[in-house]
Amino acid sequence: MPAAVPPSGIYVPAVLFFKENEDFDVPAIKSHVLRLAQGGVTGIVVQGSNGEAQHLSHDERKEAISLTRKTLDENGFQNVVIIAGCGAQSARETKKLCADAKDAGAAFVLVLTPSVWPGDMTKENIIRYHREVADYSPLPYMVYNFPTVTAGIDLDSDIILTLSEHPNIVGTKLSCGNIGKLHRITAVKPPSEFCTLAGVSEVLLQGLLSGSAGAIAALPNLVPKLHMKMYALYQAGKIEEAMKIQAQLGQGDWATRKAGGVGAMKALISEHFGYGEIHVRRPLMAVAQLSGTHVDKLEELIASEKTL
Repeated sequence: MPAAVPPSGIYVPAVLFFKENEDFDVPAIKSHVLRLAQGGVTGIVVQGSNGEAQHLSHDERKEAISLTRKTLDENGFQNVVIIAGCGAQSARETKKLCADAKDAGAAFVLVLTPSVWPGDMTKENIIRYHREVADYSPLPYMVYNFPTVTAGIDLDSDIILTLSEHPNIVGTKLSCGNIGKLHRITAVKPPSEFCTLAGVSEVLLQGLLSGSAGAIAALPNLVPKLHMKMYALYQAGKIEEAMKIQAQLGQGDWATRKAGGVGAMKALISEHFGYGEIHVRRPLMAVAQLSGTHVDKLEELIASEKTL
């Protein structure tokens, strides 16, 4: 019997806050999870790229999931879904992360393709790897396509549709931002059967119009309510109004990358929402001074968020 498919909606790969010594800043992590849930998001991705998953130990990855689930449950957000990023550079390690994710309270796993040896990652080997781990995973499994962090490995629609036939592979996140690819997948696999999610806010509405189930995107870390408003307008058929917000989100995605990515996002959250510090784990760089036109764009977005 096929595994459960994630509900359609907006998911956010939550940033993870650290103290100056790089230990977890638990109060800040809990405050952030709670603000995202209060913003109406469908689910939270723990151990996404924005959560610095590759910089954490196994125990820390499991702890972050447990802390997120506990925070949600204690505050009445039991229905907010947790997807755990479980990608690693070997099938053996990825399997362990999938088992840990279930123990810690996640509902789904999201798995990158290994990329240390990109030349060996042929189509056949990619399919074999994901099928093997999905066979083992105690949680429903999503394929994560993000060429920027996988040495340029970009799964095409043929590979993803082949993997979608596995009974435990229930969706994909497309951080490649390729709407043509997304539409080819959704034309064959509707959201009720396979959860295809855009991976960036700049194509959120375009993806929905092409049949996606929504998005897993970094920008809701700053403006979850604005994303949910646009999603509600889309659901109500108010496409022209939704497109106005989509224009803002497209500017915001671009500005976040230009302003400093994860570091800039933490700095803006700390400045505007009263929790967390700017610390990241090396080799990432903290953003101590926010300035420039790209930051101005993000300030405008946050101001819009605060009016909702």
